[in-house]
Amino acid sequence: MAEGSVPAPALKTRLSVMMFLQYAIWGAWLPLLWPFLNGHLGFTPGQIGDMFAVGAAGAIFAPFIAGQIADRFFSTEKFLAVSHIAGAALVWQLSHLTTYNQFLGFSLAYSLVYSPTLSLTNSLAFHHLPDRDRDFGKVRLWGTIGWICVGIGIGQYLLHAHTPATGTPEEITKAQQAGMTAAFKLSAVLGVVMGLFCFTLPHTPPSKEKRNNATAEAIGEVLRSRALAVLFLLLVPVSCIHQFYFVHTSEFLGTFQSQAATDINKIFGVGGGGLMTIGQMAEITVLAIMPFALKRFSRKALLGVGLLAYGLRMAVFAFGPGLAANAGVSPIPLLMVGVAMHGLCFGCFIFVSFVVVDELTTKDVRASAQSLFALVIFGIGIIVGSKVAGMWAESSKLATGKLDYVKLFAMPMWASLGCLMALLLFYPNRARKAEDGQ
Repeated sequence: MAEGSVPAPALKTRLSVMMFLQYAIWGAWLPLLWPFLNGHLGFTPGQIGDMFAVGAAGAIFAPFIAGQIADRFFSTEKFLAVSHIAGAALVWQLSHLTTYNQFLGFSLAYSLVYSPTLSLTNSLAFHHLPDRDRDFGKVRLWGTIGWICVGIGIGQYLLHAHTPATGTPEEITKAQQAGMTAAFKLSAVLGVVMGLFCFTLPHTPPSKEKRNNATAEAIGEVLRSRALAVLFLLLVPVSCIHQFYFVHTSEFLGTFQSQAATDINKIFGVGGGGLMTIGQMAEITVLAIMPFALKRFSRKALLGVGLLAYGLRMAVFAFGPGLAANAGVSPIPLLMVGVAMHGLCFGCFIFVSFVVVDELTTKDVRASAQSLFALVIFGIGIIVGSKVAGMWAESSKLATGKLDYVKLFAMPMWASLGCLMALLLFYPNRARKAEDGQ
């Protein structure tokens, strides 16, 4: 069917389903990777850091894979279909592998197959939406909803199928971690569904155009802008702080969830992944109010709120359980507040950073500058952050083998405050926008 013949409502529905499946595939297993590898397979923190690092390697090579293959040789929808079906076969194997080398190799292969699909679903949507500024946010929202649905779904499965009626908290946690193999299988099933669904998406032919490489020009504009230079220098430490949340939070939350049955577990399930979806819910709320915030507050103020939220979240995780224990109450409500701060972390720092990059670069290099930003924070930053989070976790182990969460989360808390001080000292109060008529 030609692009112009697709009715707008039907098109947006299909693109929304595409986004739902795209992020449900990822959200099914990523929040549970640490507790599965550490608690069930017995991998060390350093080894698990390697798993997250090779996952980010795909993000580094994804633009080259997508650009050279999808943009030049194959229609986007067919490339997505084949990639997701191949990815489904790889992620299914992850549920059966038990050795470090096997899991590392398959994780790298899966990352190289899956990562390009993240940018390609965006580009396909941009290509077909009649008004991208008006419609893309509404379509992309369904990706976050997909992440939330699978997170709660897996949590409910672990609660009802892998939570013994009796046993110590440690025994209950072990049983739940063993059941996390289902997360990879669910991801594989969703991958096959997504692959088949992609064949029904609007035809998006390769452009076969030779494009000039504007990366060097983008780097030049970053270096010439004080605001952009400061922002890019903050990206790697912020990405490291971000990784502490994604690497360690599910096991951290799951520990408290397994200690007592609560009404919260009935809603979000167990294992930590379901409870982490509160962060995505908060993200939706923050992004909904961001157009108003961008008009009312300076970019520097919003970036500062994001960095402060990073620090407060880590402070809640580090010291909240101890404060709750002293008060004789459950720590879970306070931890839920910490998880909800993900909305401010993402919305006020990551999202606003994309806005700043768009505003302070010229039209000719804007896309390259955005790709460079994504490469640093989602590629290089995650690789460094995963290794740092793994090594710090190794040094935070107690004699019993358990993690000292106060020590673990205090380090990114202080790092967040350090980044905030650097922003306040060096980021200009007013940054000059690019003069390109945009």
